[in-house]
Amino acid sequence: MDVSMSFSQDMDDEYEKLIRRMNPPRVVIDNDSCKEATVIRVDSANEYGILLEVVQILTDLDLTITKAYISSDGGWFMDVFNVTHQDGNKVTDEVVLDYIQKSLGPEACFSTSLRSVGVIPSTDSTVIELTGCDRPGLLSELTAVLTHLKCSVLNAEVWTHNTRAAAVMEVTDDLTGSAVSDPERLSLIKSLLRNVLKGSNTPKEAKTVVSQGEVHTDRRLHQMMFEDRDYENGVMVDDDSSNVQDERQRPDVCVDNWLDKDYSVVTVRCKDRPKLLFDTVCTLTDMQYVVFHGSVDTEGTEAFQEYYVRHIDGSPVKSEAEKQRVIQCLEAAIKRRVSEGLKLELCTTDRVGLLSNVTRIFRENSLTVTRAEVKTKGGKAVNTFYVSDASGYSIDAKTIDSIRQTIGKTLLKVKNKPKDQQQREKPPSQESPTRFLFGGLFKSKSFVNFGLVRSYS
Repeated sequence: MDVSMSFSQDMDDEYEKLIRRMNPPRVVIDNDSCKEATVIRVDSANEYGILLEVVQILTDLDLTITKAYISSDGGWFMDVFNVTHQDGNKVTDEVVLDYIQKSLGPEACFSTSLRSVGVIPSTDSTVIELTGCDRPGLLSELTAVLTHLKCSVLNAEVWTHNTRAAAVMEVTDDLTGSAVSDPERLSLIKSLLRNVLKGSNTPKEAKTVVSQGEVHTDRRLHQMMFEDRDYENGVMVDDDSSNVQDERQRPDVCVDNWLDKDYSVVTVRCKDRPKLLFDTVCTLTDMQYVVFHGSVDTEGTEAFQEYYVRHIDGSPVKSEAEKQRVIQCLEAAIKRRVSEGLKLELCTTDRVGLLSNVTRIFRENSLTVTRAEVKTKGGKAVNTFYVSDASGYSIDAKTIDSIRQTIGKTLLKVKNKPKDQQQREKPPSQESPTRFLFGGLFKSKSFVNFGLVRSYS
């Protein structure tokens, strides 16, 4: 029976390859018909997940999709994307245009290597995926453990949402500069990191996964937080001003059924930002919905998306509970990448323990990291942190000056000030509750001094 099933799958694969050869994808890149953007048209035989692949390739090149028209009914995929660089200019670089042509065209059908933008090639490194309860100082604790275990973080991305945290880290052995291969050491790394993630007792368990395969960081972060059910309601905030602000920033997501055509119509209105289309399409795909038709438009700072979808089983949304789940998941997907807090950018020569030292300084000054992106290339570390005060107050300018003085004012720069974030001013005579609870901990130079790592082992 297993042999017959395997034979059937092989036949299906061969049939799909035959269809692709008979109907190879066609990509047309047009820089003349539109004044504001480069127009990319993609036609190909339709298959599940192809829309996400196309959007992923374009967003991984840091291109902004300003408009899109999606049609994949009747077994054929026909999409049009208006794209620009982040600065709003058309895409004219021949190298980038050639890459798009090869990645989306006929050559990509038979070569997976052409679809590897944004994928961590981990043959020379170890990929660690972490999911757990968010709390002040979490990133500092995790990186302190890795430093103690003689692991360097080459690249990492950290997201927080609804009191949950997820991270994908690419690490190497300090001694060899390559992947950690010893099974016992890998088991120890998993165990210690899981203990840090557990923190206090919470109803949701912490997860730690170590691998050496290829990982698309953004896609995995969405999948990890979706599996962790971060879309479920978080802790309610009593402060009226916070509730009003949260409601103002909340995406407007609606789901209605078009019964005559057996479609569910999903509409999204929210503030526009980079990778917004990827985030929504990724979530619909992970929830096993197929987009048959759709349109995307941006006007100023606002974005509008409309999708005509069915579940992979061919049915529209069947119940009110399913409808609410789709709405919650899309809202979560949009909000995960929203950058709350003060943006700090660190650019310096990479060295062992750099990330641990920097996040320790943030922790000692009562700052919590809400999102982080760590990149290392050619011996240079370019790290971006979004930080906020651990107790919810506005960040004191003197605190930032002190941190920059400690790290180096030319190395750490303030890139933005959160204008739309309404934070309370800290009363001068009132001590932060977080400082009271963690005061002694913030003064320590390393968790190893407390025997934290030893106690976990």
